[in-house]
Amino acid sequence: MSLKSKKEPQPQPQRRVFKVIVIGDSDVGKTCLTYRFCSGQFQDKTEATIGVDFRERMVDVDGELIKLQLWDTAGQERFRKSMVPHYYRNVHAVVFVYDVTKYSSFQNLPAWIEECNKYCSSSGGIPRILVGNKSDLKEKSEVDTNTAQRYADSHCMPLFEASAKEDKDFANIEAIFLTLAHKLKCHKPMMSGDYPSMKRATVLSIDKELVRKNSDSYCANC
Repeated sequence: MSLKSKKEPQPQPQRRVFKVIVIGDSDVGKTCLTYRFCSGQFQDKTEATIGVDFRERMVDVDGELIKLQLWDTAGQERFRKSMVPHYYRNVHAVVFVYDVTKYSSFQNLPAWIEECNKYCSSSGGIPRILVGNKSDLKEKSEVDTNTAQRYADSHCMPLFEASAKEDKDFANIEAIFLTLAHKLKCHKPMMSGDYPSMKRATVLSIDKELVRKNSDSYCANC
């Protein structure tokens, strides 16, 4: 009796992983933004991030599954000092966040950009996005959109105003990170085991029209 040969399992294609760091002052909502994008929910109770938190989500960009690995960094200097060089190692994209209700968090953006330029040797060539969080608190806003837009334009960054708290703003949260994903798809970095694996979020397709509109605008300005 002849034994049927078993088919060997086909190797799974290696998926690209992109490291995205989210930086800005303490209490601007970095944790809420990343949590909302990865889980689709608002995190009611948060504590100051100590060091760095990791979250990730797999997304479908024009038929390719890529993983966004979000590094939610501490905003307080006492939690950052020894970790800063590690934050920027092998980074592929940066999200700068300020709180629209705290003008000081907007004023401090140059310091965050300077830090990025200092520790990330390729910072000028990687995608960067500016996010004004807590846009649901319009009556308390201290940073008007025009001022923020001029600043974003001067640093060749697209501007998003969003609220991690409001369910109706979830599409805008999606657009922030998926615009980065669309931009990063054109890059070639791949990380196989450099960073710890985390729980995957549901794979979702990108709203191509919205993301390409933001991505094309971004490219045109740069």
